[in-house]
Amino acid sequence: MCHSLTVLDATALAWILAGALVIALAALGAAVRALIRTRAELAEAAARIPAALPENPTQRAVLTAGTAVRSVFEAVNRVREQGVGGMLVSTLEDFNRWAADQRTAIGRMAADDGTVTIFFSDIENSTLLNTQLGDARWIKVLGAHDNLIETYVEKYRGLIVKSFGDGHMVVFSTPELAIAASLEIQRALGANWNRSRELRRTPIRVRIGLHTGTAIERDGDYFGQNVALAARVAGQAQGGEVLVTGEIVGALEGVYEFTPAESVELKGFDGSYDLWHVIGSS
Repeated sequence: MCHSLTVLDATALAWILAGALVIALAALGAAVRALIRTRAELAEAAARIPAALPENPTQRAVLTAGTAVRSVFEAVNRVREQGVGGMLVSTLEDFNRWAADQRTAIGRMAADDGTVTIFFSDIENSTLLNTQLGDARWIKVLGAHDNLIETYVEKYRGLIVKSFGDGHMVVFSTPELAIAASLEIQRALGANWNRSRELRRTPIRVRIGLHTGTAIERDGDYFGQNVALAARVAGQAQGGEVLVTGEIVGALEGVYEFTPAESVELKGFDGSYDLWHVIGSS
């Protein structure tokens, strides 16, 4: 009798162990399937990230880290509040350093007489736009703006020395190329068919200032003075305008049509300066 019970107990134990093994294998299989599904979902999500970010590498970096977004907007707040010309009081040294870092490239851009044409631009009322749109949407608008500027700078063989917030510092080898690029930028911004979906959705107005001067440093700080002057000219422009100095008018009179703007004093420079609006080719 005892022997019979032992056999039954062993048989029952065997069935219990077999059932436990089946359950364990089923659980393991489910875990493996869940892991595979999770990895696939992660891979799909990772693949979607680049498509969701702007094409501009700088904007990608900004969107990748939330804290970076805040830092960027804090750093360029002075640009938006005061415009390119207004911020030079504290950042002319930065422009000179950026220019010095690319001195060789800028030197290659110089015309036969040793000059380059310096271009500054920024977006009019950008602080208000940023507030109305919010940071995430504003970043997209900035990316579209940057792509448009870069397209025409490349077309007319310019060199972007620095992008800062919603502005650009660019050098061109001749005033003709600088004006041609500037006018095409303004036309593109004003024509719905030639703008990105983001800029059609949120129209912007860009102000541009141009000045021609010596390409590299001379007598200590000559290039720095030309940089500052070009930025001050941009600070006097209104959205949609291309404003230039008398040096450019003198070089291109008869090639482009200019109308006089008011004579102004430019902060950091002695005397008054006659500035001119570029209307188009003569």
